[in-house]
Amino acid sequence: MPPQNVQTDDIQTETPDPATPTRTRGADTRALTHVLFGRLKGLEPGTAEHGRVRAALIEANLPLVRYAAARFRSRNEPMEDVVQVGTIGLINAIDRFDPERGVQFPTFAMPTVVGEIKRYFRDNVRTVHVPRRLHELWVQVTGATEDLTTAHGRSPTTGEIAERLKIPEEEVLACIEAGRSYHATSLEAAQEGDGLPGLLDRLGYEDPALAGVEHRDLVRHLLVQLPEREQRILLLRYYSNLTQSQISAELGVSQMHVSRLLARSFARLRSANRIEV
Repeated sequence: MPPQNVQTDDIQTETPDPATPTRTRGADTRALTHVLFGRLKGLEPGTAEHGRVRAALIEANLPLVRYAAARFRSRNEPMEDVVQVGTIGLINAIDRFDPERGVQFPTFAMPTVVGEIKRYFRDNVRTVHVPRRLHELWVQVTGATEDLTTAHGRSPTTGEIAERLKIPEEEVLACIEAGRSYHATSLEAAQEGDGLPGLLDRLGYEDPALAGVEHRDLVRHLLVQLPEREQRILLLRYYSNLTQSQISAELGVSQMHVSRLLARSFARLRSANRIEV
C-alpha cells in the first residue's frame, strides 16, 4: 500500500516533513520507490510517461545520493558537484535495477553511486587542492612567463617574473609549486635527474587485501539491514570466534536455532552479492 501523501496516478511526490522520524521517512521512500518501479516496468522506454516515472524515481532517491556524498565531505570539493556526480550513479542504478530479484533498491544502488563518486575523484580532481588565491596568481605567473620568454628568447628567472608582477619572489615560487598539482607525473618517469628510479620502482608491494575493499564495504552496508539478533550472531561467530554451541549458551537458544539463523543470514548476503554492480 503506497505511503500517505503519495499519488501514484499522477506521480506526485512531496518533500518529507522534517518532523517525521527518519525511519518513517525511509519506509515511505522505499514504498514509493517500489510503486514507481512497478509502473516503470510496464512503460515503453523513450515515452513521455516513462520519462516522468523515471524522473520521480530519481527525485525520491536523492537522499540516498546525499548520504553517500556526505562520506566525501573531507575532500574539500563543492558538495553540489559531488551530489551531481552521485546522481549519475543513481540514474545508472535505476536503469539497471530489476525489482524481481528480491533486493531493496538502496542496497543495489549504493555501490553504484559510491563507485561513480570515487571515479570522479580519481579522474577529475587535482591531486592537491590549490587555494583560490594561488590559483588566480598562478594564471598571472603563467602569462608573465610566456611574455618574458617571448621578449628575452629564454625562460625568465623567478626574480624577473616577480618584478614583472610586482610581487615577492616567494609568492612566485609558491605559484610554481602549486601549478605542479595540475599535472600528473607518470609513475615510470625518472625523478630529479637521470639514473634515479621512477615512482613506480619505489612503490611498496600490492596488498592482496585491496581486492576485497569494495566487497567488505558492501557487506558492511548489508549487515546493518539484518535483524538485530542475526547481526549479533554473525559478530559472535566471526568476530568473537565463538562456536555455535557457545553462541546458543550466550543467547539462551538452541544450537539448531543458531544454525538456522546463520543459514538465513548467509542466504540474504549471497543473494545481494550476486547483483552486478
